[in-house]
Amino acid sequence: MKHKIQKEEKVFDDFLKIYKAEVTHDTFNTDKEITATRLALDRGNAIAVLLYEIDTDSFLFIRQYRYPSARHGQPWIVEIPAGAIDPNESTKEAAIREVKEEIGYQIDRLEFIVEYFPSPGMLSEQISIFYGEVTSNQKTAKGGGSVSEKEDIELVKISRREIRQKLQAGFFNNSVSIISLQWYLLNKVSLKS
Repeated sequence: MKHKIQKEEKVFDDFLKIYKAEVTHDTFNTDKEITATRLALDRGNAIAVLLYEIDTDSFLFIRQYRYPSARHGQPWIVEIPAGAIDPNESTKEAAIREVKEEIGYQIDRLEFIVEYFPSPGMLSEQISIFYGEVTSNQKTAKGGGSVSEKEDIELVKISRREIRQKLQAGFFNNSVSIISLQWYLLNKVSLKS
């Protein structure tokens, strides 16, 4: 099937960018094409890291204020460390930087989980999720987020034993946390657990 993006223009340019384009693409059930105007919200690509702290048998999460979710009555979200990939930075370099910046841990090894589009009907962003294991002595910095970005981040430790129940109860309400925890339960936990 063929598609063509034409007349693309940036109609909003701030931290987030919005592109508007006329697109033409083949259809599934006819030999005709569809031509339509579409929008794409762009903020670049991002990473997220599910961290398990071995010596405390806990997962490391962050809690921070999120304006978009506040509009739905949920201003502080518990999620895994995440952030944008800077120019000329690999996904792994971004993951290591964000973990240090947000919760103060130095991570050595990361295991790739998945790269996906969180909302492909609106966002051009791709998120790469990683898994890492640390010990409490790998907390070498304060964390708390980037001052220049006006972040205010709290470290939240949740026992591994609580994860399945919290996941089933809907405690986590963001895709990076849900996807990474489901991956963990499918790939790192024995079927008898």
